[in-house]
Amino acid sequence: MKALVYRGPKDIGFESVPDPILEDDRDAIIKVDKCAICGSDLHIYHGETFSEDVGYCVGHEAVGEVVEVGRSVRQLKVGDKVMISAAVGCGQCRSCLAGNVVNCETNSGRCYGLSSALQGCQAEAVRVPAADFNAARIPEGVTAEQALMLTDALATAWFGARNADIGHGATVAVVGLGPIGLMAAESALAMGAARVFGIDLVEERRAMGRAIGLETPEPGEARDYIREVTHGRMCDSVIEAVGHSATIRAALGLAGRRGTVSVIGVNQDRSMDFPMAKAFAMGLTFRIGTCSVPQEWPDLVPLIQSGRIKPERYISHTLGLSEGAHAYDLFDRRAEGAMKMVLDI
Repeated sequence: MKALVYRGPKDIGFESVPDPILEDDRDAIIKVDKCAICGSDLHIYHGETFSEDVGYCVGHEAVGEVVEVGRSVRQLKVGDKVMISAAVGCGQCRSCLAGNVVNCETNSGRCYGLSSALQGCQAEAVRVPAADFNAARIPEGVTAEQALMLTDALATAWFGARNADIGHGATVAVVGLGPIGLMAAESALAMGAARVFGIDLVEERRAMGRAIGLETPEPGEARDYIREVTHGRMCDSVIEAVGHSATIRAALGLAGRRGTVSVIGVNQDRSMDFPMAKAFAMGLTFRIGTCSVPQEWPDLVPLIQSGRIKPERYISHTLGLSEGAHAYDLFDRRAEGAMKMVLDI
């Protein structure tokens, strides 16, 4: 089969790789219909990898059709159209049964396409371990594009908003208006936020924010603007959706007393200087981490079905899998209005 393969920094190849096979009775093989490039995939693209491996298939967002199942798979059958959770658990341990996939006691932290240990989804087919747990039939009233966003990006955005303790009438800031940041802002509004500020360097992205009801001050003036219009109270909740140390510090600077800062941008900086004294004095709550994707689906599916959240609006490009290297380049340069990049198989 064909797949996108990480060969080194800024080097994604469209190559022939072995077809996936069942390795366990609980596995399923999914023929991928659509996959997407996530912002965290750009970390790998830049050489900020999660392992020393090269030559592995990348990507962790995909939907497709079941073409083969192991003899212990009970919930899925050949022909089912499914969405594949980016977070991979065993489905049997105490953490998985509680919905906390990222703390799986046997597969903790597993995700497709981060190393050779579990090949990625930017391919014509993918093996899904513990398939009854790690994939689900696409619900009625949810399109393939919407389901694709549920596999990671929208779930992460909702998780980030939920971690920000957003109450009805809250004032919220979102730092970074890429696809996940915009969906986090949309989630904040769905949760009852009265006012949401969107901060990004790119005017086209700020314009998208305004289209969904955000206030988008000039980024260099955002803190002063928010201080002025909130009469010094600043924000009840702040969501950081970039992952740079500088933007995390900026997010901390937007929170008011007893505020909450939720970081969903991937950050691997081990030397960041956290402003502990300020956080203590202001009574801030700070949360950071990754999302147990299926845990968010029960909240999100009805919101999509009712039209209250429309994640598909952030898809800017749909290209063929063979154009994957070009898609990565566009997304990396934010060229041609690049937002969510989808690859059709």
